[in-house]
Order: sequence, then C-alpha cells, then structure tokens
Amino acid sequence: MHPHSASRSSSRFSRRLFAMMPLALAGALALTGCDDRTPALADKLLVVGHRGASALRPEHTLASYRKAVEDGADIIEPDLVSTQDGVLVARHENEISGTTNVADVAKFASRKTTKMIDGKPLTGWFTEDFTLAELKELRARERIPAVRPGNTQYNDQFEIPTLTEVIALAKELSQSSGRTIHIYPETKHPTYFQSVNLPLEDKLIEALRADDFTRSTATVYIQSFEVANLKAIRAKLGTSQPNWKLVQLMEEGSLQPYDFVVAKDARTYADLMTEAGMKEIATYANGVGPYKRSIIDVDTTTGAFLKPSSLVRNAHAANLTVHPYTFRPENSFLPAPLKAEGTDSTHNEAGAIKEIQAYLDAGIDGFFTDDPAVGRKAVDSYKR
Repeated sequence: MHPHSASRSSSRFSRRLFAMMPLALAGALALTGCDDRTPALADKLLVVGHRGASALRPEHTLASYRKAVEDGADIIEPDLVSTQDGVLVARHENEISGTTNVADVAKFASRKTTKMIDGKPLTGWFTEDFTLAELKELRARERIPAVRPGNTQYNDQFEIPTLTEVIALAKELSQSSGRTIHIYPETKHPTYFQSVNLPLEDKLIEALRADDFTRSTATVYIQSFEVANLKAIRAKLGTSQPNWKLVQLMEEGSLQPYDFVVAKDARTYADLMTEAGMKEIATYANGVGPYKRSIIDVDTTTGAFLKPSSLVRNAHAANLTVHPYTFRPENSFLPAPLKAEGTDSTHNEAGAIKEIQAYLDAGIDGFFTDDPAVGRKAVDSYKR
C-alpha cells in the first residue's frame, strides 16, 4: 500500500532512518504496553507483498509479485497509475525515472518535464505522457540501489506490467499454489489523474470486473491515501462486490489527504485516527492502512518503541481491520535497538521479525512487507 510524491515516497523510506545505539543496546527492545494486548479483528493475520517482494526484486514487476507469492505472501500489491491511453499500470509513482531506464532512452529525452503533483513540483518522465506500447519498451530498475544492491542484477530485465497482467498472474499463482492469492491495488494521486482527464476509478472497477477471478473469487482490497475517491468507489459499488474491501490509507498524523488540501478541509490524518474519525471511515471503507509509527512510535533519542497508541483500538471499535505499512528487512529501516552489525543494506531477518511481532502484539490484522518470507516467518512463529 502503500505515500506517493517525492516527499510522500520519502515518508515510507529515507525519513525513517534511525540513529544507531551502542552495541550494548542492540539486543534490547524497550516496548511498553505489551501486557495489555489488543486482539486482532481478522481471523487470519495477512502478509501483504508490498510492491511484490521488493526487497528481493525490482518493485512492481511480475517477477517481484511472483517471488512474493513463492515466499508466502497472501496478497500482492500493485500501485496503479495511468498511461496516456488510459491503461492502468503498476508503478509506485507516475514519475518513473527512478524505477525504469527511461532516462537512458534517447527517443524519450524530450518527454522530460516538470509537473505539479499533489501541489509540489516534480521533474522527470511521467506515465501519463506515454502510451502503453511506449511504456512496454522500457525496463524496470531497482529504486534504492544503495540499500538493495543485490536487486541491481535484475535491472533492465522486466517490463512494466498492466493491472490486467497482475490479475492474470495472481490467478495463475492461485492455481499453481493451491491457495487463493488476493490483490491489494492502490489508486495513486487520484485527484491529479482526475485533473488531467485520466481518472483511475472506473478503469480500476472495469479491469477488476473483467476477470471472474477478481470479480468473484479473490478478495480485492482497494486502497487510497485520499478520501473522496474511496467514497466515490463505494457509491459506485454499493453492495454489488462483497469480495472487494475498501481501505483508507493514512500517512503521518500531521499530514493531510491531498483531496482535503484541495477542498480546503483542515482535517489531518490524525483526525481520521480518532474514535470519531474511524466511525466516519467505517461508513465507506472496511479497513485502514496506517503508517506503522502511528501505531507504535519510537523514542527520538534511543529508537526504543513507545507505548502503542489508541489507533488499533479505535479502528477495531468501528469494525475496521488494520494493515500498517511498511516492514522492511534492511538495517536502515529498523529502529536502533533492532539493528544488527553491518551496513544500512544488511539484511536483518531477526530484527525485522521482532519488529513485526511487536505490532502483532498491538493487535494489527495484517501488514505490508517488502520481504514476505520474513513476514511469513514472523506470523508463523508468533506466540501471543
């Protein structure tokens, strides 16, 4: 699921780095409140392959999604943006210079431009300026090679997949694995795409209904950081798709959904996290996808976990499931007490499992992870 623009992307990544603690504290995790555990609302703890298995393959490629399922993911997550000809494709951002080889393709050099995305200037190449056929000429690359150098061996091997191709893969993998692989699509920058006459919502519904697998077999979680488009999707669907669930994504509490900014609605994500906010979300959605630190924050000096917030309790009181993002296995993304010896890129399975299980203690119903194998181990070894 899940942040989107340059600044929002950083809210899932580089802004989350923590200072190293002394080695004497490396094995210690100060988590308070564990004795008062909140029960999960869902019957099964769900492992969501965030952009696939993006710690192990370039994100949003069929290879990444396939690896996620092979490693135990229950669900795969395609972030969706539009092409110039209105086809939904899987990219974390509509600006693709960091995730493809577009900057090296001479015929597309003139497409580089600066646009206002969610109120902020962004320079690069944008999916909505390419037809699907043109995007298919490009190849995917690792987005954060300094942290995931092993993924660079797969650079320029994989195409940008369409939503239809992701659905077909989930259907294929369901048949081969003997378990239903669910899908968790996110509408990216919905207000922006509406402003350029490429709205995502009807295209998403059309693609999901076009295949009997997503129409009636798999559970489909439709997520957005904005509110109005989820309400619009709910109004369009009514009760016609009981296997489709809407999920309100949430960034840090101090930030706002971009459609709120446009509408001059002063409310923040923190307002949506309150008991009253969750009750309102429950009128159009089935769950929430908060940034994980909104559930359990960390001490700004030591990196130790603080007492869990009321977010899970408020959501469950409104009968909303909670799927936080994003759990990553590298040292650079872990709080200081869980870091292992090594560099920021060190794959730290033990630390990642401890982190995930702290949130399982807080009562979450599932979670987004870049390494579903680690996520599966965390769930399978979890004891309440």
